[in-house]
Parts: sequence; structure tokens; C-alpha cells
Amino acid sequence: MYFKKTIRNNPQTGQIAGYYRLVESYRNCQGRVCHRTLLNLGFLGELTMDQLNTIQRLLNERAGGKVALFEETDPIVKEQAELLWKELIEKKRIDHPDIADHKTDRMVNIDTIKHRDVREIGAEWIGYHALKQLRIAEFLQNAGWDTHKIQLSLTQIISRAVYPASELETTRWIRENSAICELTGFALKELTKDALYANAHALYQIKDPLEKHLSKRTNELFDIQDKMLLFDLTNTYFEGSMSNSRLAKRSRSKEKRNDCKIVVLALVINPQGFIKYSNVFEGNTADCRSLPLIIDKLRKQTGNIASATVVIDAGIATEDNLKLIAEKGYNYVCVSRESLSNFEAVSQNGQTLIKTKQGDTLSVEFVKTQQGNNVYLKVKSPGKVAKETSMKSLFETRFEGELQKITDGLKKKYTTKKLGKVHQRIGRYKQKYPSASKYYDIEVISDGKSKALEVRWTKNATLHQKAIDELGVYLISTNLDIDQEQVLWDIYNTIREVEYSFRTLKTDLDLRPIYHKTDQATMAHLHLGLLAYWLVNTIRYQLKQKDVNSSWKEIVRIGNTQKVITTSGQNQQGIIIQTRKCSEANQSLVRIYTLLKINQRPFSKRKSVVHKSKLKKSQNTHLQNFSP
Repeated sequence: MYFKKTIRNNPQTGQIAGYYRLVESYRNCQGRVCHRTLLNLGFLGELTMDQLNTIQRLLNERAGGKVALFEETDPIVKEQAELLWKELIEKKRIDHPDIADHKTDRMVNIDTIKHRDVREIGAEWIGYHALKQLRIAEFLQNAGWDTHKIQLSLTQIISRAVYPASELETTRWIRENSAICELTGFALKELTKDALYANAHALYQIKDPLEKHLSKRTNELFDIQDKMLLFDLTNTYFEGSMSNSRLAKRSRSKEKRNDCKIVVLALVINPQGFIKYSNVFEGNTADCRSLPLIIDKLRKQTGNIASATVVIDAGIATEDNLKLIAEKGYNYVCVSRESLSNFEAVSQNGQTLIKTKQGDTLSVEFVKTQQGNNVYLKVKSPGKVAKETSMKSLFETRFEGELQKITDGLKKKYTTKKLGKVHQRIGRYKQKYPSASKYYDIEVISDGKSKALEVRWTKNATLHQKAIDELGVYLISTNLDIDQEQVLWDIYNTIREVEYSFRTLKTDLDLRPIYHKTDQATMAHLHLGLLAYWLVNTIRYQLKQKDVNSSWKEIVRIGNTQKVITTSGQNQQGIIIQTRKCSEANQSLVRIYTLLKINQRPFSKRKSVVHKSKLKKSQNTHLQNFSP
């Protein structure tokens, strides 16, 4: 550094004087000497040339990290040199020696850079934010749980949502693939499958109060009033014999796994998809028998609701159940079990057309019966007509094919032709195809003794035409006072939400099949899946409010594009410097973060320095000497 003087007119004195700048020389990439102004000092007429030279020398010695042998005695020079040095540092015109050394230490040899411990963090970060919104940690703390169990619970719930698997596979996934423990603070070395098993059972022990807390919390969080409740059942099957189980029973499986025992899961949710109450029943529990067992507990879970409308499907809507719902102070909307032939149109003004989200056009009209004061809406769906027509035609073709086999067999040798046996075969086929056989009049021609000669059948034209007219038609019943078809249809159509909830549980959260061997483990498994569903629905509900309707699997896929990685390298002093940072979120993930109001980086940079180990003097010096 040196002082450079140019001759200018001093506006204060009106005279020609020297204007000083503090300048630094350097060479550019072509080796050419260039000059850079560090500070503009102005007119320094009060300083002599010797003082300026001394100040210049002191600044250069300080910048070079040199220590002067003798202390400067001129107070003006000392003061000016200190002021200029401070100004250089504050304006960052020069590097302090300590800073320069620090920057040198941070310079890493590019050939020594390594990347390791790469883990997924995006989906886990979204789930962690949702659990903070639900305040599960605060609830568990108030329940007397220690920090260690709370951290494990948060880790387990998020893992169940992001990577639904067994406890053994979950442990392996957390240890090798996920950065979830870096968010929750749970010690990775303490994670075992047995710890996950025990914690799932502990969470199930507080099922009812935890469910009540989550129900209340989501109502407060999203300003939900719970004026409508949806109730439905599904079942899931076991892989295993479950020979000593009280819950697992054989019944009709909705996944067509009739070879396996099943268990029934009942859910009461609101139109926003949040669970109000859940229960698990034996596998052979009929849909209509489950409502009386759950209606009283529903009032306890939603005791703050003065009146609500319960939406149910035809399997639950028995006359006794509807009466029970009304006695408990609820209104209801359901698919009626009444025969269509008992109703007639209320008005002759024609039908109302309703367009669904799928683009189908439904025709609806109010109808009435001679008995009862309920409101009934007759709905006819073109899509349902096409589906039921195809099924009806298929069953009729199969039934006629079986009858034809009997007739053809009567004309062959060595086939059974006894009249009683033929009637038994016809009876079996009627039982196999009940929806098709009721339209046929069947006659067996015999020889007057005990031998069947021929089987003849004809369709009952009246019954068959009536069945064709009723294809794709169903009745929606309610005890609400409604006079608009669209309003009643919209209320009933909310039951699609509970169907979507079951689909999310079974597909996205892998609730089926169940591999556990005991009833207690089964209940804990199902409850953990429901807790993961709370997390999923909290996230998806907020995104749906912003017109983002992505499935949970798609959200997880997008979240997994963000990783956390440890990068290490060696500097010039042989010291290994490593940092752990999150990768930049891509455009799709940034959009999700923005809509959910989440920080785009789960945590900032974490740096550590691994110093080079010093060689210790060997104690066995005699081993270092070679014999002559």
C-alpha cells in the first residue's frame, strides 16, 4: 500500500493542493501490474511527507502480520494509522491477517473432496412440520412421557407415513436412508425394532385421549365445525393362521382374499377427512351391527356438537339403525334399502340434471311413499347403468350356459339323468347366480318316472323389463327438511371422502395385509396407521385448499428429491474440514414448502473440523534399531 497524490483545486481553501488516495498494487491474470484504490483520503495538508511515509509503513507491516521492533512515538502518526486501519477493516478493503489465515484454512484441495452419508429429508421435514401443527409432542409431554419417548414417537409416526413397513424394515430404513432422527433428535444408535414395537403398544394405550386431542386440534387449526359426520367400514386381511385370535374371523373380504381371516375397521370422519372416532371389530361383524356399538362413543368424542348429520351407506342403513341415529339427536343421509316400486314422483315437472366432477350427468328427482315422513331422492347414473348392464348380461349368460350344460348332458351316455339330481344341479346354479336366476322360469321334462329328458327355460319378460328400468337407480333417504335436489345430493356425495380415506390407509399407508400374530399387536399396528393418516390428511387438506390435489405417494416422491449430505475435504495444513448441508429443493418441492409455509432448508450448515492426529513417540525404541 502507498499514498498516491493528484493535484486538485481544494474547494474549501480555493487553492491548488494535493489530493491523497491509499492505493494497492497487484498483478492480474495476464501478469500486468494494476492499481486499486482502497481509500479516498482527501486533502492532507496537515501531515508532512515523513509522517505519511511512516503511516504507510505501519499499515504495510500490520497488513503483512509483522511486528515492529520499536513503538512509534509520534502520537499523530499512531492515531492516523489506527483510524485508517479500522476504516480498511470496516469497509472490507483489506483482509485482516487472522481472517486471511482463516480463509486459508478453509481452502480445500478439490482432489480430496468426498461425499458420504446421503439421506432423504424432504418428506420427513414436511411430516415433522405437520406434527408440530398437531401438537402431538405437547400432548405426550402433558401425559407424562419423557423426552426420549416423545422423540421416538415422532420418529415412528413420520416413518410410518413416509415409508410404511414393518418395524424391522423401518429400523433399517431409518439407519440407512432417512435423516428423520436429525429432525426429531432421537439417538440413532438407540433405535431397534423392539423399541418400535414397544412404543407402538404405548401409543395404543392412550388411543382415546390422543384421538380426542387430534380431533379438537384440527378443528381449532382449520376452523371446522363438524356439522356433518361420515361413517363407513372396511376390512383388512391377515397373512397367517391367527388361530388364537379373538378378532380375526373369516368373512367376505373386500380385497377378495376370502382365504384369509380379516378384521373390520370402522371410521367416523368429517367431510374434511379428519377422523372423529375409530374402532376395530371382529372380522365377521356385519356392517349394520357396528353402528349401535359406536354411536354412544361418538357422542363422547364429539360432545361439543349439538346436532350433526351422519352420512352412511346402504349396508348400515337398516331401519333400526336409522331410528337409533334419530334417538341420539343426529340427522342422517343414506342410501335407502326400500324397493323402488314403492315410490312415485313428487312432481311432474321433469327431472333435475346434476353434473359430477367426473363429467357424468345424473338425473335426480324427489319421490314419495305412502308411509313415513322422510325425504327420498331418486338418482339415476349413466355410468352405473352401463356397469350394472354389463354385470347383468354377464351373469345371465353364465347362468344360461350352466343350464345348457345340463341339457346337453342329458343327451350323452354315462351322465346322471335322475330327476332329483338334475333339480339339485339347477338349485346350485340358482344359488350361484341369484341376481340372474330370478328372471327365469325353468321346467324339467321327465319320462313320467325318475328320468329327466330335457331342461327348458324362458325369461319372465315383466320381471326382466322391470330390472332393466331399475338399473343404475338408487334412493337417497334423509330426515332433514330439504327441498332442493342439489343440496341433498351434495350432502350425500361427501361419503366419497371416507372412501378416499380408506384408499389412502390401505394403499398409501400400506395398512394391508397384517403380519402380526396377536390381537394387541394388530390393534397397535392399525392405530399407528391411523396416526400416520392424521399427519397425511393435515398436509393434504392444506394443499387442497391451494388447489394442489396430489396424492400422498406423489408428495413423498417430490419430498425425497431433497437430500442431506456430508462433504469433507483436506486443507493445506492437512486438516480435514467437513460440512453437512441440505441440497437445494427443486421447483416442485419449493412450491409445496411455500404453500405449507415451511422453511426450504430443514437445518442450516453444520461444520466440523477433524484435526490431523499427531504422531506419538514410540515407547519401544529398541525395536527401531537394526542389528549389524
